[in-house]
Amino acid sequence: MNHTDALAMIYARSLYELAEAAGGQEKITEIEDELEQICELARADSALREFLASPIIDVSRRAEALRRIFHDRITDLTLRFVLVLNDKGRLGHLEAINAAYDQLVQEAYGRIEVDVITPGPLGDEQVDAIKRRIQQTLGREPVIHSYTEPAMLGGLKLRIGDRLIDGSIATRLRRLRQDLLTRGAGDIRAASGRIIREGDDS
Repeated sequence: MNHTDALAMIYARSLYELAEAAGGQEKITEIEDELEQICELARADSALREFLASPIIDVSRRAEALRRIFHDRITDLTLRFVLVLNDKGRLGHLEAINAAYDQLVQEAYGRIEVDVITPGPLGDEQVDAIKRRIQQTLGREPVIHSYTEPAMLGGLKLRIGDRLIDGSIATRLRRLRQDLLTRGAGDIRAASGRIIREGDDS
């Protein structure tokens, strides 16, 4: 774990403990949703992202703006946490803190984030089937995030943490081709060996 990750985890754990004391699992989940909403806004708006991370903006002016932006949009606990990050000059780490908080929630409640990537949109029955299969395999409740990748020929990809499970048709074809090439080269070497041995015997 690098310094940034360690710092993010310290802040995330502090927020998690405050949320747990304020209302248990329900409050923890509420804070999780609000952190993600703020991060989504920052991802979608480069001006907001720069505003949050810029070291040259006056801290008190930014605090006033944050109160105006998020008043009645997020709970008091989340707003106070964001203001603390502002005071400490840590708003630029909000994305990492969000990821660390999410990790704490998943570990505490036996859930796991899974990205499912397919050529087209999945129906509810398909999502349910994937969830059941993952839960049977991993023993944890998967939180499914569906994404489409139209360039895929078929099949699906699963991203669980930093691990990618590629079950796309394109990947299967590449593996088949590599297997054929490898076996083909082996067959040629074996045939060459037989010819050489036969030549030595004659």
